[in-house]
Amino acid sequence: MAALERDRAFAELRGWRLVAVAGTEARGWLHDLVTADVRTLEPGSARRTLLLTPTGRIRADLHLATHDGGFLLIQDPIQTEAVDAILSPYVLSSDVELDDVSERFAVFAVLGAAEDGVASHEVAPDDTGTWSPSPLGVGAGLVVGAGEPARRLRAALAADLTEASPEAIEWWRVRRGLPRMGVDFGTDALPAEAGLESAIDLTKGCFLGQESVAKVRNLGHPSRAILSVRSDAPMEVGSPVHSGEVVVGEVTSVAPDAVTHAIVRVRWDAAATPLSTPRGPLFLR
Repeated sequence: MAALERDRAFAELRGWRLVAVAGTEARGWLHDLVTADVRTLEPGSARRTLLLTPTGRIRADLHLATHDGGFLLIQDPIQTEAVDAILSPYVLSSDVELDDVSERFAVFAVLGAAEDGVASHEVAPDDTGTWSPSPLGVGAGLVVGAGEPARRLRAALAADLTEASPEAIEWWRVRRGLPRMGVDFGTDALPAEAGLESAIDLTKGCFLGQESVAKVRNLGHPSRAILSVRSDAPMEVGSPVHSGEVVVGEVTSVAPDAVTHAIVRVRWDAAATPLSTPRGPLFLR
């Protein structure tokens, strides 16, 4: 955890789904489906993007990167619906190929100040693809062949950085107030309540769920909000969050330390009121 605080850490994102998207129509096809601007995505760059239902609910929260002349969709395995299963019905007669390459490649994230060396291939083997930001939202992302190439990359990174465990990465995520699909919100959530409006390009001509997103924006706000909070008292996932005497939400993630950091999901109309758990008051971060 200390290495994460000093921006000198890396992590292998074991088990994350990797779906390659190729074909002459791949760029335009993706652009018309996901919320991010795919048309202007350049080599070495990546964007967070969403797949929405027709009613604007989040169906998948993804990392979209350029890769090998096409694109790579990277998905947290805690999400129950695989992105290739969602997208397959939309291929139809388009010149687009979806290929689950999760078993053939390994994906890494290098966090913080260490990313410059990785991006310039100072520590990465020649067959490593790099982009920025990483699937964790900051730093650099790397993809390399599974097996020996991944072992060589891990050794190269470990010569200068500390490998962070999944538990440490989760602590780091909660401390920074980064909501995670499948933990802090589910498929019933709207992008606005999950704080993910930045993953939507509002200048696009179309994407799945666009009309519903516009409707929420015109109405002003969703019904719930996800907040990053701290407390001097211990908290537990699932604990109720109160506004006065009324239960208005619950704790969804906790990172225990000297001052407890957490993520909570509450009613929108209670988000600006004094909040507490049964053990003590909460303070917005």
